[in-house]
Amino acid sequence: MKPPVHPADKLLPREEVLHRFGGARCGRIVFTNGVFDILHRGHVEYLYAARALGDALVVGINTDASARRLGKGSGRPVNGEADRAFVLAGLGCVDAVTLFGEDTPRELVAALLPDVLVKGGDYTVESVAGGAEVIAAGGRVQIIPLTPGRSTSSILQRARRGGEDG
Repeated sequence: MKPPVHPADKLLPREEVLHRFGGARCGRIVFTNGVFDILHRGHVEYLYAARALGDALVVGINTDASARRLGKGSGRPVNGEADRAFVLAGLGCVDAVTLFGEDTPRELVAALLPDVLVKGGDYTVESVAGGAEVIAAGGRVQIIPLTPGRSTSSILQRARRGGEDG
């Protein structure tokens, strides 16, 4: 049996991601991105669904500065970029993780040109950064429904209420 890949070995700079997963390739490359601040069941279900669409899943993570510019609230992200990336890389469905510091991953997506670009159900195909470039290159954009009641914001709200479910 093949031993699992250590999460640190899946943390790649952009140039290495483009070298390993961009250009001519064997298999279907799937890409998604996000902050992934506090990893929860919704994230895991989403990432496994994304990976099922291809042969390798590359995840772009917003740097801390980029995540703060998204306006998710004070004190966010809760976990730093290195920790967020490492935890995601620990999932078996994730093949590589890279950071991006821009407001959107459009440049990274346009350079990688994955076969499938995935975002959650709070997006539309038209609103996905890099979607037009992927479609123009012959790929597709896939929207995956969100897991109801599972979000980082709802976890933080519950924590502020002392863990009550109400």
